[in-house]
Amino acid sequence: MLKENISDIHPVDLADILEELEGDQRLAVFQELETEHASDTLEEVEPRVQRELIHAIEKRHAAQLINAMSPAQAADILAALPTSEADELLLLMDKDRAIKIQKIIDQHDENILLFSTQKFMNVSKSALVGDVIERFHEIARDIDVIMYVYVTDEHRVLEGTVDFRELMAAESDQTLGEIMTENIISLNPQDTLSDAMAMFDRYAFRAIPVTDDENVLLAVVSFRDIHGIKPRIDG
Repeated sequence: MLKENISDIHPVDLADILEELEGDQRLAVFQELETEHASDTLEEVEPRVQRELIHAIEKRHAAQLINAMSPAQAADILAALPTSEADELLLLMDKDRAIKIQKIIDQHDENILLFSTQKFMNVSKSALVGDVIERFHEIARDIDVIMYVYVTDEHRVLEGTVDFRELMAAESDQTLGEIMTENIISLNPQDTLSDAMAMFDRYAFRAIPVTDDENVLLAVVSFRDIHGIKPRIDG
């Protein structure tokens, strides 16, 4: 009866249920799922629960569930596991798929600066909104990140950001310092592609700046650019 009931629950909703259960209860429910349903649900639960379930179930079954995912989704899960455990699961999977997944995992470790751009707009906080908009119209075709304006000082230290929608809604005689957001989330130049993906998932930004230890703006990473990596590898 339990098996019939849970088979009707969407993986997203089932993931929410599993996350609320204690370890033994969670495992008991998860083991009642058919392979496809279990695989889809494993994709949706948070990384902590993914790791706990994979640790708890038989390795061949775990490999079967991960093998049913797209290479990109499988790589996301395996990259969060200890290397020895990920390697063990890869050996139990279809060889061609395992090779493709490993390539994606390897790329997760590549430095984020390889995927960044320096074609973005940065101005001082004393700049007027009207002047920035006029300048924006002139250079938009030559920049890669158009959704944010980055506010920096004369040493290129990042002081704030202005969302393009906020810029357009502001009064033309306001300064960027008056409307900018000072609470900035940024990546470090030592961070990896995997770090950036996790940050985009957490904050839902459209672009994230890369700053050094002195908060100097080095580059910007666009979600569009790294999101497009997965289909290229999957093919």
